[in-house]
Amino acid sequence: MVATGMTAPSAQRLSVVDGFLTEAWADLARHDDRLRALAVRVRFDRGVAHVDGEVDDPAELRLVRDLVGRLAGVLGVWCRVRVAGRDPVVVDLGCGGQKQWPGNLGLDIHPAAGVDAVADLSGSLPLADDSVDVFFAVHILEHLIDFLPLLDEAHRALRPGGVLHVMSPWWRHVNAVADPTHVRLLDVQTFKGICGQRPPGTPRWYPLHVACDGASIFADLTPLSPTAPAPTPTHLARFFD
Repeated sequence: MVATGMTAPSAQRLSVVDGFLTEAWADLARHDDRLRALAVRVRFDRGVAHVDGEVDDPAELRLVRDLVGRLAGVLGVWCRVRVAGRDPVVVDLGCGGQKQWPGNLGLDIHPAAGVDAVADLSGSLPLADDSVDVFFAVHILEHLIDFLPLLDEAHRALRPGGVLHVMSPWWRHVNAVADPTHVRLLDVQTFKGICGQRPPGTPRWYPLHVACDGASIFADLTPLSPTAPAPTPTHLARFFD
């Protein structure tokens, strides 16, 4: 949850936190029988956990995401993990010339070296239903006057258990207003509304992780089916006021 007067951590502080998280995860992996046999690697970069490797079952990946996300100081759990021998389909939205990981599919409205398909992110995405495992929307939502259609499109294209990773400037940080192309301000509570009560028939999301470091908002969301139960108040209280 966001605290009033929060300031962004220094690079030195983030480095120390990454060191703590690395030790904490190694200790957890040694002592949790569910993790010992899993061929996954977890690396921490400025509070974001980067997970890769391979698991046999989607439930194992969900377990890793959940346990990593419970560590104090984790801002997001970004993953690129093979499941049952299949490489994940990972899409960078608005990637420009630089993708989050090499090999991702890059979508952007402007052609560039890293763009695999030109697409207007305010409209329909050129992706089939249930075809994507992971979406990255890094510094994208703040550029869209109405970003809910993009979230709805990501919801449509994600496979069950897929994840949408979001990173955007926090509304109280100077980065949110320093760029004149930013047209939206975001907060942790913005994602409470996205994951809360929405009109019947509209796509629903389950928050795997939502956090703020004083400069940026991070959110890991997974789609809910129309018949799935809503997130419980106990789970929502992990992230939202």
